[in-house]
Amino acid sequence: MSYKVGMFEKSYEHIGQRLDALGLDIEVTTFDRDGRFAIGGKRMAADEVDIDYLWLSSHINSDGFRDAAFKTVLACRSVGVLQTFNAGLDHPFYKALSDKGTRICNSSAQGVAIAEYVMAQVLAVMQPIAEQRALQAAKQWKSTPFREISETRWLIVGFGPIGQEIAKRVTAFGASTTVIRRSPQSSDCVDTVGTMADLQRLLPAADIVVLACALNEQTRGFAGAEFFAAVKPGAILVNVARGGLVDDTALLGALDNGRVATAILDVFRQEPLAIENPFWTHKSVRMTSHTSFFGSGVRARWDRLFLDNISRFASGQPLAGLVSPKDVG
Repeated sequence: MSYKVGMFEKSYEHIGQRLDALGLDIEVTTFDRDGRFAIGGKRMAADEVDIDYLWLSSHINSDGFRDAAFKTVLACRSVGVLQTFNAGLDHPFYKALSDKGTRICNSSAQGVAIAEYVMAQVLAVMQPIAEQRALQAAKQWKSTPFREISETRWLIVGFGPIGQEIAKRVTAFGASTTVIRRSPQSSDCVDTVGTMADLQRLLPAADIVVLACALNEQTRGFAGAEFFAAVKPGAILVNVARGGLVDDTALLGALDNGRVATAILDVFRQEPLAIENPFWTHKSVRMTSHTSFFGSGVRARWDRLFLDNISRFASGQPLAGLVSPKDVG
């Protein structure tokens, strides 16, 4: 049986040679910027096309094409499996597609990059690097004490591929790690495991709190007034998940009164962040423009994930990153 595999034409230009070399029993069809699929030497509208396995690579982000690509995929007569470059599936597109019966596999490729981002940003808070550079420029010989990560306690909310990569690195630094996940199943790189029901009990002990969970109806806005009232005074908050997890007013209040010493924010409720938003200028905020996943190795991991998963699909093996429909949207 030959499976029909679909992707954006630029995606095939990028991966085609490696995909063809696998020798899988598949027929590749590509769609263009007009949303038409190349099949049998013809261009066909999406609503005439059935796709067994569709790959959405990051190439659809070029030139603002993403939303049009989403529309094309939704218009297909049927899509059996979607492999996406996104880790989070909170965009309405994914829920609409899942509701049509499509199985969705998300991406773990960003995990390493985001984990390195988290460690770098926290180290930048705890290490007096700017002061050391200033002393060098002034040719002043002076000791600069710093806080060690090895003496800290971390609480990671979310233990998917991103949370797991963060926990590995935190453990390597000798810090203690507590994670919040759906089920209290333990892991080699974790000291304590809890569920969301344990969050208020575990928050007061954490020096660094990292948000790395999915945005859904259960987690939307959970980091609000009650959350920040339970946070250890002087804690560092890192959000590399979704801005919608956090009540911005409650966070600003916690920053103003010193309950949260520093907020490291890579994601926001509205992106791009409005110029007048106070996060830009707040003295206790370190913010970046949703860039934590832009590591040098992410594209190669995206490719390997697709090639591995399409091979699994073609041979009837279990798929990597398959997300339950209840966790989509």
